[in-house]
Amino acid sequence: MNGQRGQQRKFAPILGLFAAAVVWLVALVGVRASDPGGPPALRSAGGNSTVWGDSPQAKAPAKAQAPAPSKAKASSPAATYVGEDTCITCHSAQTESYNKTAHHRAADPRTPAAAKSCETCHGPGSEHVADPVSVQVKNFKTAKSADINAVCTTCHNRGEHALWDTSTHALRGVSCTSCHSVHAAEAEKGQLKKKNQIELCAQCHRDKVAKLQMVGHMPVREGKLQCSSCHNTHGSTNSKMLRVGDSVTELCTSCHAEKRGPYLWEHAPVREGCVVCHDPHGSNNERMLVAKLPMLCQRCHVSSRHPPTIYDQTQLNKESNRLLSRACVNCHAAIHGSNHPAGNFFLR
Repeated sequence: MNGQRGQQRKFAPILGLFAAAVVWLVALVGVRASDPGGPPALRSAGGNSTVWGDSPQAKAPAKAQAPAPSKAKASSPAATYVGEDTCITCHSAQTESYNKTAHHRAADPRTPAAAKSCETCHGPGSEHVADPVSVQVKNFKTAKSADINAVCTTCHNRGEHALWDTSTHALRGVSCTSCHSVHAAEAEKGQLKKKNQIELCAQCHRDKVAKLQMVGHMPVREGKLQCSSCHNTHGSTNSKMLRVGDSVTELCTSCHAEKRGPYLWEHAPVREGCVVCHDPHGSNNERMLVAKLPMLCQRCHVSSRHPPTIYDQTQLNKESNRLLSRACVNCHAAIHGSNHPAGNFFLR
């Protein structure tokens, strides 16, 4: 008797769970039977997706999708050339400015005018003439820089432009139309978008152009030089797109030949480069030095045969031949180098 009671206690929880499950199933069947719509059906909603029959998507009638707004497309390869006279009928303003440029010199076989005129650069325009709204020729205001450069370099690929593809400007996404304009040039030469090179280069190189306003500066703002006197803006084989030589020193000595050397006794900073002591664009110090004398020299010569005192602002007012006028170079005049047998100290 005790054993039977123990078994009943053991199976009582299981029987209770089974009875609860039966009651839940009966109630669920009753609810489904009372629903006139029956169970929601599955149907295809297009593609591989399915939608329940009682969902809003299933009940709502299918709506016709509105056509996407038409976008202007480029001319197809089947387009043909229509000639400059046809372009003039709509683009008279652009043609008028174009006629004033070197591009319109038909006598020169290298110009667009000697080929297909406007369509040499913009592409054939027959489809654009037939449907000006939907079909557009090449627009250099919206085209990518690589596409613009590809058009220009079909002709401008020699001389100064030969190294354009590997230039710093090209690698940084600068396009030909960033600096030049065929239809709205403001400069007398080069079809620049600004009146001169200073204004043009200042759009990006503000720090360099600002130095031209300092006391000591390259004679660019006076018109004796311009940016392209030292830099080939279309690319070169050296650093900083320099026009001459393989280094800044070679560029500087192309004009300052007396500083070229070689010297019997060479000053180390000169051998390293002119820009160690000079700022090539401008400075508020004499001779475009990067610091005043004697502070400039003390960047290296912190201790010497002289009293090893750093000449600071508290000593500049003292009467000393080491500080007056040209400071260190009062005595060390051959500061760039010396060919004298006893010129190891670059003395006068």
